[in-house]
Amino acid sequence: MFLAVTQCQKKAEGQTTDVLLGTVLAYQAATTITCTSDQLNKTQNARIFQTSFESTAEFASFYSVPSPYQSAATHGQSTEQKRTGTYSHKASILTAGPSCLYPQNCNHRGYPTIQLNKLPSGGFKTPVLIEFYVYLDISLPGTADWFSFATYSADPSDLWRRVVLINIDSKNYAYLMHVPLHNQSQHNYQNTALSFPQRQWTKLTTCLDFSPTGGMAKDWMDGTLISTANVSGGCGVLEQAHFGLYASPTLSSGIVFNDDLRIEEVSICP
Repeated sequence: MFLAVTQCQKKAEGQTTDVLLGTVLAYQAATTITCTSDQLNKTQNARIFQTSFESTAEFASFYSVPSPYQSAATHGQSTEQKRTGTYSHKASILTAGPSCLYPQNCNHRGYPTIQLNKLPSGGFKTPVLIEFYVYLDISLPGTADWFSFATYSADPSDLWRRVVLINIDSKNYAYLMHVPLHNQSQHNYQNTALSFPQRQWTKLTTCLDFSPTGGMAKDWMDGTLISTANVSGGCGVLEQAHFGLYASPTLSSGIVFNDDLRIEEVSICP
């Protein structure tokens, strides 16, 4: 199982800080960041992060959501469904989550974060190409129900300010969220005819550019373009991400598996 990390290590060696409530509340209230010179002057070096969730040690220095979370969701390694290797990552909704009021966030959660900012060379200079496989078994019957496949953050702090998500809702097509700004979902192109398939492995690909000017995102599903949008408010670096379970607390059941994840610095988006 993925274990919750009780402390988050800063980039400066030897400095630690307790996980902030912002990690739990997530990017609900904080939506803007101030770019640093390190972010703006960062260069690419063809870096790659990849995992098939074969070892929990890969995530030992990153924050992982406690399991069970809110007594409503669990996550960890699984052999039930896998694309390659011995394990995949599985997250399950056991029951509806608790009710709470803004700014508290009671959404379902089950994932290890990938805190690129904690790697020796820090976050990845965008554009980046992100590929991962999803096996989804979930029903979204209500108009307020939603599920998020991935969260990408331009913020290296525990507040996870300025994010871009890939979501589905009761309409059952995948789309970019928080574009071009937070709480917006305005697309340059959106495929509404292609439903996201259930109970089979599906590849999701994102090309993301967090550039302070001209930022953008593109999503593909099994090689078919499904969503594109402008992205504002970034600093040119992908600092953190998470995949797995992030969903509305109204859902009372559902399972998602992830496998074969790859994040790569690229010179240009296709």
